[in-house]
Amino acid sequence: MGAVTEIEQGKTKANLDVFSHTLQELAQHDRDIIVVTSDSRGSGKLGPFGQKFPEQHIEVGIAEQNLVGVAAGLASAGKKVFAVSPACFLTARALEQIKNDVAYSDNPVNLIGISAGVSYGALGSTHHSLHDFAVLRAINNIIVVAPADNFETEQAIKLASQTNHPVYLRFGKKPMHSLKEINDDVFEFGKGRVITKGNDIAIIATGETVYPALQAAKRLKEQDMAATVVSMHTIKPLDTSLLADLANTCKAIITVEEHSVCGGLGEAVASWLLQNRFKREGSKNPSVIASEAKQGGAWGGSFKIIGIPDEYTVTGSQQDIFNHYGINEKGIADTAMSLLKYIR
Repeated sequence: MGAVTEIEQGKTKANLDVFSHTLQELAQHDRDIIVVTSDSRGSGKLGPFGQKFPEQHIEVGIAEQNLVGVAAGLASAGKKVFAVSPACFLTARALEQIKNDVAYSDNPVNLIGISAGVSYGALGSTHHSLHDFAVLRAINNIIVVAPADNFETEQAIKLASQTNHPVYLRFGKKPMHSLKEINDDVFEFGKGRVITKGNDIAIIATGETVYPALQAAKRLKEQDMAATVVSMHTIKPLDTSLLADLANTCKAIITVEEHSVCGGLGEAVASWLLQNRFKREGSKNPSVIASEAKQGGAWGGSFKIIGIPDEYTVTGSQQDIFNHYGINEKGIADTAMSLLKYIR
């Protein structure tokens, strides 16, 4: 069995490359690591894994329901299973199997949704996974994670291999910038990662939207506005302790996601904040806040979800779609400035 090829340091890499490399590292020392694919070995960057560990790789063909069923059976027998398939198909065609065979049966399958969000670009809405956060948030007993950079990806795969409950991990296709020069964070599922700190506005993003959020924060800094940027890599369970801190220290909150505005990160954050009656320290009394909200005043616009609206997307590359819907540096910064101008 050959040695795992090292990824060249200092290079920008797709999270899927890091996923594949990390799995190879784990499989060298653990024969219980099993990868199951649905004709997705190439798109999942798993060619090298299959060559090095042929006895730890199972190909089921284009049959996502079988993929999840086989993975659940292997997990029930003590294997550490990674079931890999395009996110749009995995979380739609095999939703019943995810619900029953994996989550309800508490089989610790690691479901890997690849080419997620609008990564397939011009292939269109049939190939976009803008529903996966929403449907999986509604299913009990599954952790939902969207790593933002190579560090988070490596840590998430290692942690998933040791977790005794179902996990869904979502990956896009493009090379990802490192969010920090020194990754000295402790990575945990359910704990958001603070990238920068500022008390004017909190930008809570996930997956491939975190980097443009960070770039937007730099643009805001040029306008003397300080932003906290959070990689909320775990959509479920949500880091409610961090949300409480942000609600009490920042004047406004924006969420950013490569997902429908219905049922994803933004609605999860908004629901928790509203149900727990959070408002900024030093705000006016509740009756005044309610009155101003009705009139379109400051507190009526202190929260905004940036994502894909409830429509079929425009046709184009991932970046074209991001630009169209304001999921980019300028769009996020402009939204932040429009919120802050009312409450500064």
